[in-house]
Amino acid sequence: MHIKLSSCIFVLFLVSLDSKRTKNTINHHQNNLIMGYGHWSSADYSNLRAEYAGRSRDDIFKQNQLGRVSPAMDPHGLTYRESRDSPEHPNSLAVGVFLDVTGSMGRIPDTLIRHKLGDLMDTLLDHRVEDPQIMFSAIGDHHSDRAPLQVGQFESSTDSINAGLSNIYMEGGGGGQNMESYLLAWLVAGLHTEIDCWNKRRQKGFLFTVGDEKNWDSLDARLLKELMGYSETKTWYAGELLAAAQAKYHVFHIHINETGYRDNPEVIGYWRHLLGERLLILDDHQALAELIATTIALVQGINPDHIFKRFGSDVATQVRKALGSTKTRP
Repeated sequence: MHIKLSSCIFVLFLVSLDSKRTKNTINHHQNNLIMGYGHWSSADYSNLRAEYAGRSRDDIFKQNQLGRVSPAMDPHGLTYRESRDSPEHPNSLAVGVFLDVTGSMGRIPDTLIRHKLGDLMDTLLDHRVEDPQIMFSAIGDHHSDRAPLQVGQFESSTDSINAGLSNIYMEGGGGGQNMESYLLAWLVAGLHTEIDCWNKRRQKGFLFTVGDEKNWDSLDARLLKELMGYSETKTWYAGELLAAAQAKYHVFHIHINETGYRDNPEVIGYWRHLLGERLLILDDHQALAELIATTIALVQGINPDHIFKRFGSDVATQVRKALGSTKTRP
C-alpha cells in the first residue's frame, strides 16, 4: 500500500464547547491525571493471578459485559497522557502497548493479564530498566468499529497496571479488509503524550503496536472530530503520524504470526517497508511480554544473553527469532 509522506504538521486542537461540554470536562479530568505512582510487586501479581484463575474473561474484562468503552479510556476530549518523574520513579521510561482487540486478537490481553505481566515487568526491572511506566491501550478499525481507540494511562504499580489492562473493552470487530487502525496509536503517542524521559533527558520512550493485519493509510478530519472531539483538524496520513511518534519513541510493530495472515507476504511486506527491522514477527503470542521486555532492554544496551537465561527454552527461541537483526541502539 502506498503511504503518503509529508512533513509533520502540528495543529492546535480546541475541544468543542457545545452540548457535549459536560462530557468532555469529565473526560478531561479522567483522561489527564498524572499517573505512574507506586511500585511493581511480583508477590502482589502472584495473588492477582490466583484470583484470575477462577474467573472468566468477561469477569476480568468487565467492559465486555457492559459492551462499551470505559470512561477512563475514552479518547473523546483527550489532551495528553503523562509519564512523569517522581521521587519514587526519578528515571521514568514511557512504554506504550497498543493491542489489536479485533477478532481472535482478544485472546492476547487475556493471556497477558492472567499469566504474563510478571514476565514483562520482572524482566525490565531485573535488567536495569529502573522505572518503566506501562500504558496499555487498544486498537480496532475506525471504518467499522464503535470503539476503534481506547487509551490507557502510564502506570507503575501492580494494581494500576492490572487495572489499566483489565479496563480494555474487547469489541472483537474489524472490517474484514485486512487493515486495522494502528495509526491511531501513533496519533496518541505523537500528539497526545508528555513524557519526561524525552522532555528532560532526550531518552526516547517505547511504542509497540500488536496485531496481525496492515494499517489504514489515513484518518480523515470528520472521523477525528467525532472520535477525538477536535473542533478543527485535517486529514492525517500514516507517514506523518509515524514521524510524529518516532520523534520521541522507538516505534515497533509486532506481527502476531498465528492467524490467517501467518507469513502473509502482503501484510509482512507492508510493515517491513514501513518500519524495516522494527517489525518483529512473533510466531507464538505467549511470548509477547518477553519480546517487549527484551526489545526494550536491548535498545537500552543490555547483553541479550543475560536476558535469555531467565526464559524457558521455547520462549527464548521465539524471542530470538522475532528480534532477528533488530538494532540494539537508536
